[in-house]
Amino acid sequence: MLKPLAKRIVLKAKEAESTTASGFVLPTAAQEKQQIGQVVALGNEIEEKDGIKVGDQVIYKSFAATEVNDNNEDFVIIELKEVLAVVE
Repeated sequence: MLKPLAKRIVLKAKEAESTTASGFVLPTAAQEKQQIGQVVALGNEIEEKDGIKVGDQVIYKSFAATEVNDNNEDFVIIELKEVLAVVE
C-alpha cells in the first residue's frame, strides 16, 4: 500500500462513466476523467482539524493529480490544498 508523505493524500479514483444518460456506450477515449476519489491514505502531517479522513469522497483538481499504479490498482496522489470539497 502507498503511504503518502507530508500533506499528501492517496485516492482511489472513481471509474469513468462508460454509458451516457440515454444508454449509449462510450469508447474509452471519449470517457471523461472523474475528479472524485475516495481517500485511502493520509500523509503524516494531516491533522483532524484539516477535515479529511480515510473513507471520505472528495472532489479534487485534476491537473494537480499524480496517477500511479500499485499492485494492479490505479490510485491518485494529491496535496491536501488541491482538495476542493468533501462529498457528504
